[in-house]
Amino acid sequence: MPKRWHIRPHDHSAVAALERSSGVSSIVAGLLVARGVTDPAAVKSFLDGTLADLRDPETLPGVPEAAERILAAAKAGRKIAIYGDYDADGMCATAILVGCLEALDAKPAWYVPSRQEEGYGLNAEALSALAAQGVSLVVTVDCGITAVAEAKHARDLGLELIITDHHNFAATLPAADVLVHPRLPNTAYPFGGLCGAGVAFKLAWAIATRASGSSRVTPRLREALLRAIGLAAFGTVTDVMPLVDENRLLVKHGLENLRTRGGPGLARLIELTGLAAASRIESEHIAFKLGPRLNAAGRMATAANGIELLVTDDAARGASLADYLHELNTQRESEERSLQLAAAKQAKEQFDPEGDAAVVLADRGWHKGVIGIVAGRLAERWHRPVVMIARDPLQGGPAVGSVRSVPGFDVLAALKACADHLLGCGGHAAAAGLQVADAKIDDFRRAFVAEVDARLPQSLRRAQITIDGETSLTGLTLHSVEQLEKLAPFGEGNRRPVLCASAVTLAEPARTMGQSGRHLQLQFRQHAARIRGVAFGAGEWLPHLPPPGQPFHIAFRPKINEFRGRRTAEIEVIDWRPDGIDVATDLPEFAAAAE
Repeated sequence: MPKRWHIRPHDHSAVAALERSSGVSSIVAGLLVARGVTDPAAVKSFLDGTLADLRDPETLPGVPEAAERILAAAKAGRKIAIYGDYDADGMCATAILVGCLEALDAKPAWYVPSRQEEGYGLNAEALSALAAQGVSLVVTVDCGITAVAEAKHARDLGLELIITDHHNFAATLPAADVLVHPRLPNTAYPFGGLCGAGVAFKLAWAIATRASGSSRVTPRLREALLRAIGLAAFGTVTDVMPLVDENRLLVKHGLENLRTRGGPGLARLIELTGLAAASRIESEHIAFKLGPRLNAAGRMATAANGIELLVTDDAARGASLADYLHELNTQRESEERSLQLAAAKQAKEQFDPEGDAAVVLADRGWHKGVIGIVAGRLAERWHRPVVMIARDPLQGGPAVGSVRSVPGFDVLAALKACADHLLGCGGHAAAAGLQVADAKIDDFRRAFVAEVDARLPQSLRRAQITIDGETSLTGLTLHSVEQLEKLAPFGEGNRRPVLCASAVTLAEPARTMGQSGRHLQLQFRQHAARIRGVAFGAGEWLPHLPPPGQPFHIAFRPKINEFRGRRTAEIEVIDWRPDGIDVATDLPEFAAAAE
């Protein structure tokens, strides 16, 4: 769908003042001002914040009592189970608490429901099974805050239940023994954006300090916490949490711990993804390479494999699990391509993505573990909320759906407004899940599209690229891009800078790359400057790009490419404009046709 380009206005006096007061380069100062970071103290925290700047874990709502109960149970030799979630954040959160308890010589069990058979969150059958195995304390991670009936069932079983979560809660909170949540009602924790693994890290930190009797923890617990920081970073990035405040600190300082203290399983994954030779692990490496492979465990098989990969210290077992997840991810990619083609065909037949406010698709052959990825791809492509529903193959059970939104629109609120047509729903403003009776899918489709149509303003129905500034290709030197890297880690809430350049030309015809030819490799020229570019998922541009020598405009993210020890500046192209078209206008007709 055509996108609008919005170039941020620059307050040159504010940029100059920040450059003087903070001693940063003009490039960094301009980007900081654009992000609203102008106070010298805030600049220092943003660029040079340390783990010491993390808030005391005892201030997180519920942590003091939860840490005390868990430590007491461990000392008493009671059987403890960590109840997790099947996504990467849930796996990392589970591994964090398992590692902490093992460092206390406890032997915790862990349980993660099957995405395909049980679905998300606590369920009564699993709790009954854990109680039958002698478990007396269940600690949830990344789930449970809406499990009112399940918490009552745990109490009826005589289980002690501690719920740690970060998801949105319902009107009624579960009657667990302790609730740990950064946004718990009637509390005032300053940062509510922690992921499940971030919450688990704070709890593990509190357990470790209590067990050690001071902030200086035992060497074994220290190693467990250092590994936990890396896992918290992993969960934060894969759960697309905003990289600000404490999340920024966890990710910034946890990335390298993944390489040095991640264990043999992650070490093998890093090798398989070609990152072993990289000078550093970046947040984008987690988002696009490591994260999908860990998530493949929960999507295509069982998340228990992913958790074991994170906690094992057995080199052979870790490598074997990494190889298995790598292969699962290949299967996931194949399934995703097939499903996306089928979904796009159905959408073309049943919807008008240009005119309809939302798209709701359903079929019996769709894999529950992949529908969320495809919903996200289509939502980005059409800039509309997209619901993908996997219907029960036997036609007897409920259908399961994944929902992805567009920036700025609360899709969970729209789902809740359609609750009369659903068996249940939950999640975030940007991504959610649902269950719906097979016979109710058509009713839900009509209600959801109407609800989104009433709630989604016209301003959010057209994708917009926010551009931090304009530059020339001669300005894209290795040194200047290294200056931009000072703002890392990049991700949600702190996007990699986007720049644009005018009147560039192709030095040679664009070429496809990748097994499916979905990506493009390009060589750009502007005057005497030349630079390599890539455009991911932009294979449909190929017939429409200007021929070599004909000028046009590009929007891109500057990056550093590392190959065989050589570092060079290159660009990731995200959009383009023909010459003679103002950058603030819509794309020409070819873009709509290419959809």
